[in-house]
Amino acid sequence: MKTYIKTLLTITVILTQISCENRLDTDPEQSLTTENAFDTPEKVTNILIGAYAQAGQGASYGGQLYTIAELLANDQELGWNGTFSDPSEFNNKTINTNNTFVAALWLNGYDISNQVNIVLDNLDIFENLDRKNSVEGQAKFLRAVTYFDLLRFFSKHNNNRINDGELGVPIVRTPVIQLDDITYPTRNTIGQVYDFIINDLEDAIALLPQTNGVFASANAAKSLLARIYLQIGNYEQARDLSNEVIQSGIYTLTETLDDAYNNDDNSTEDIFAWQVTDSDGTNGMNTFWATDRFGGRPGNPDISIKDAFFGIFDDANDARANYFYIDSETGSGIASFKWIFGNSNIPFIRLPEIYLIRAESNFILNTAIGDSPLNDVNVVRNRSNAFPFTDIEYVDIILERLRELSFEGHKLHDFKRLEISVGELPFDDNRLVLPIPQRERNINPDLEQNEGY
Repeated sequence: MKTYIKTLLTITVILTQISCENRLDTDPEQSLTTENAFDTPEKVTNILIGAYAQAGQGASYGGQLYTIAELLANDQELGWNGTFSDPSEFNNKTINTNNTFVAALWLNGYDISNQVNIVLDNLDIFENLDRKNSVEGQAKFLRAVTYFDLLRFFSKHNNNRINDGELGVPIVRTPVIQLDDITYPTRNTIGQVYDFIINDLEDAIALLPQTNGVFASANAAKSLLARIYLQIGNYEQARDLSNEVIQSGIYTLTETLDDAYNNDDNSTEDIFAWQVTDSDGTNGMNTFWATDRFGGRPGNPDISIKDAFFGIFDDANDARANYFYIDSETGSGIASFKWIFGNSNIPFIRLPEIYLIRAESNFILNTAIGDSPLNDVNVVRNRSNAFPFTDIEYVDIILERLRELSFEGHKLHDFKRLEISVGELPFDDNRLVLPIPQRERNINPDLEQNEGY
């Protein structure tokens, strides 16, 4: 993995240059070296801030990760109008092993992991236990986030963990600071990676406070773990964790959709969001999903919503069915209002998802922990002025997820766990799994390629 190693060798320079003002309020040191980079709690905390900033890059949670997922899951609901060839490969399900978006996603994921590993390797510098616990919990949350999505994109789906022994992604636990630290890992199994992720999140839940400003909290870790358990079919754990987050009473649905999106600060329903300011973070969703009048590319937009998408709506009064625009200046394709401001935060875990996780889990288990599936779905529908259901079937919950979480990177992973085909492709088709980047395999031949590439 030469490309990521080269970046990591200059990590002390990169970290000291990251400006994390405003909501990521720190003052990074300016002249760190490998000898003194980790000798104070402040410096180690700054590296943690650097990991947040790295995760918010366009290559990952700054938008590219969502865009890849949505285009891979596209079955005539979206139109690709852009000129970049790499995103069109996702849309066409013909991905080249030299795809630069894929390479950037892999590279950025392991950059995040390395910065987190540096933090975790230097926790002894903290004398204040509460501060140490917070830093450790945040680091493990970020590492779990990263490995979960690396696994979901670069490995086969793990329904009920029946294919735990298949190829996952390499787990790298030790930081790379100097040339002597370089290793050439093989791919761990899917089961090993899931155990690693779950262990990190269980630690994060125990270490973090319930709220933590814009940073990762115990509730964010619980919510992510509930998402993971839903993904692998552990409905009991998904139900109980989502219920704990809802019952905390800390989060409430916003009154309108406008209040939920395009925010400078976290909304009342944001359990965790990637922070974007004038100087920090990237909102790549604005780049590809908005028209140029709102900051998007000249494809107006590069990704447009086609008529087939609107078939999921059952009520013309549903605000989500009308949360779209056609730019009056260009007469371009349909675009979503979710991504019209380039400096707004990118929601990552919103309360409506947690209600729907609890609803689906309770439905599968024939339980009503916290509330009934019917009531949970209606809570989400009510905010959008959709008529309330009087009874509910499983498909209603899944359709509600499609309506509520559209263009936020969920559809691909939902279809895989539910074993739903994407157009003519079965859910487990090799073309719905990303290739290991060729430039990584050129340096490390022990990285076995995925089937079909």
